[in-house]
Amino acid sequence: MRLTLAEPSYLKESISIISDLVNEARFKITPDAIELVAMDPANVAMVVFKLLSSSFTEYDVKKDIEIAINLSNLKQVLRRASPKDMLTLEMDSDNRLKVELKSNTTRTFNLPIIELEEKEQKVPDLKFPITIKTSSSVFNEAIADVDVVGESVAFIAEPKKFTLQAEGDLNQAKIDIKEDETTKVNISGEKAKAKYSIEYLKKMINGSKLSEDVVIQFNKDYPLKLEYKAVDKVMLSFILAPRVENE
Repeated sequence: MRLTLAEPSYLKESISIISDLVNEARFKITPDAIELVAMDPANVAMVVFKLLSSSFTEYDVKKDIEIAINLSNLKQVLRRASPKDMLTLEMDSDNRLKVELKSNTTRTFNLPIIELEEKEQKVPDLKFPITIKTSSSVFNEAIADVDVVGESVAFIAEPKKFTLQAEGDLNQAKIDIKEDETTKVNISGEKAKAKYSIEYLKKMINGSKLSEDVVIQFNKDYPLKLEYKAVDKVMLSFILAPRVENE
């Protein structure tokens, strides 16, 4: 296996975002892509990541390989990659992951492969009657607004409008995002509402570093899915369990 990236930012940003939610993870390296599916330790959120072979300048993978890595270690190494570096990933003779950063100097880091106890995660098959596509910056601002007020936010979808609402002990925040050139609301059926943790959302919206748009899918008291995509390059999505409150 030998993989070379001319633009390290897609891998660097993705690992930085994922490591906020997951400590250790198993990468599946196939002839088409590097893939990862992982749950956070509290089993509240899932991360699904795919970096396509088309984003690499060199992609030599003969058969599927699985490697488990400590993500904070990988993040520290990738932090050292500058935009001008060529980044190469290989397995070394001691079965470690070799990360090479090459510009006018060549820097090599070796990371141990770890044993992961947990079984392979499967992405749940979720059906969503609501799909909202909007600009990442609009969504980020809305999450920053509700963060001022509460710990959870209600997502409310109705035809042509997406609303975020939060309540604290004394204050309330309500953000209406109406359909326009940048926002599209597809809803089959009635108005629907669900609540999610703002703490988790704050980590997930960093996906905006990869894409200018975000696709938001949810349903009444049902998991939320956020997806960030750069065509032919990278896909990062998150699934977040709802906060169902006892009436």
